Amino acid sequence: MKAVYVKEPHSLEIVELPEPAAGRGEVLVRVRAAGICGSDMHIYHGTNPLAKYPRIIGHEFAGEILALGEGVQGLSVGDRVAVDPVTSCGTCYPCSIGRHNVCAKLGVFGVHRDGGMVERVAVPAVNAHLVPKDWAWEKAALVEPFSIAANVLSRAQCTEKDRVLVMGAGPIGLTVLMGAVLTGARVAVADVLDSRLDVAKKLGAERAVNSGSLNLEEEMTRWTGGDGVPLIVDAVCNPALFPSLLRMASPAGRVAHLGFSETPSPVVPLDITKKELTIVGSRLNCNMFPRVIEWFGRGLPAEKLISHTFPLSQAREAFKLVEEKPLETCKVLLTFPD
Repeated sequence: MKAVYVKEPHSLEIVELPEPAAGRGEVLVRVRAAGICGSDMHIYHGTNPLAKYPRIIGHEFAGEILALGEGVQGLSVGDRVAVDPVTSCGTCYPCSIGRHNVCAKLGVFGVHRDGGMVERVAVPAVNAHLVPKDWAWEKAALVEPFSIAANVLSRAQCTEKDRVLVMGAGPIGLTVLMGAVLTGARVAVADVLDSRLDVAKKLGAERAVNSGSLNLEEEMTRWTGGDGVPLIVDAVCNPALFPSLLRMASPAGRVAHLGFSETPSPVVPLDITKKELTIVGSRLNCNMFPRVIEWFGRGLPAEKLISHTFPLSQAREAFKLVEEKPLETCKVLLTFPD
């Protein structure tokens, strides 16, 4: 079988590997579509400190079940599934309180273990979530990126009563925008690129602010009538901007952060305490696949994020496009034809 294989940083190949078998509690999935994420690019470039090499990459993938391992119930050969890439130990403190996405022994397909940019992959049956048979494979592969949005909006308790500021109109920021709009919230999006902001407006943003040419704090003051923003989701994750987010937040507001930067931010604790802000981090997803599948069923137009598709045989060309022309791409997917 063929797989997208990163032997070491800056070395991406399509290789032939033995086909796996489904072990106890696992299903063998024939992958049909897989998305290229920013984290895949970081693994390719050697800038993801969590990745181990060599590695089959890919954590956004979907396909059909080819075989069931011993003890698997509730799934059948031929079922279409989107695969949650998060695995956990089930016994540590986070797992014991239902937060397995920050498990002490967290594993993620495509990062800590071989992933889904491969023709066949064995995954735990509990990670395989049924999707409707009439969905395009590309749509099914988008469940994982939207699970990031579902998780952060859940962590921040987003409701239809909220005004939400989404920092960044890249792929993750746009999934957050779409999820918040579906929830019924009013959403503003900030970015420094008008082309991305144009996409955000088409996807439901009430306000789209170029923070490179306008004062975002002043714009948010006008948008909220001086009340401040109840919910800010930071998908830019520039530590230098974090103090501004605290200033823009309303009293009793929430600021949700998605970044992994180790650079300190000059936070003023008074800005948190005087408004009694809630600051939350959000990592991966915690049982959000069913929610996203329900979102898609309610009509969330996930496919609008797809800018390009490539067959598996052109994986290197796909990665080159993402690397060299990031402003021309949104979600780039690999497909796995018969």
